[in-house]
Amino acid sequence: MDKLKQKLTEKKLKPLKTNKKGLFIGSLVATIVAATPFIFNLYQSVPDVKIWDTYFFTYKSGYYESANVMAWSLMSKFIPLLLICIWFFTNRHWWYHALLVPMSMYIYQIIEAFNDDIEFSEEKNVLFLLPVMAIIVPSIYLIRAKMFNKINEADKSMEELEEEFMIKPKTFWGKVKQYF
Repeated sequence: MDKLKQKLTEKKLKPLKTNKKGLFIGSLVATIVAATPFIFNLYQSVPDVKIWDTYFFTYKSGYYESANVMAWSLMSKFIPLLLICIWFFTNRHWWYHALLVPMSMYIYQIIEAFNDDIEFSEEKNVLFLLPVMAIIVPSIYLIRAKMFNKINEADKSMEELEEEFMIKPKTFWGKVKQYF
């Protein structure tokens, strides 16, 4: 009888550990989202000089002519990228792959922000996004078409079909590995 109680107690405690991990990760994500205005305003700590010399690096501003303007430009691209990444990794819907398009756009813009030699850094954005869009848009359309074919054939609800098409890696790195 004592062994049975011990097994029942162990089973009850095991989901509790998982919930603590989920609570910690959820709290961390919520803290990051709530802190985005403060993270954005970090650019104000960068001096308004052409050459910014620190212990770790030296930044020489070319196109922006000010390290502060460069930091502002970088933060205005980094914060939306951060929020879209959080949305991507926490989304449970079948269409979440569509978020890769704006993510790749912001990554491209951040790379171009560091390239001081180009005057109009966002002109050819679409050309670099075409390979990403060429894979994602048709795959999302095919998933949608499969879902609607199954709706016509079976008596499943939209939520049940979303569950069927949902890919659920167990860990954060599992989610990252499924895309690369």
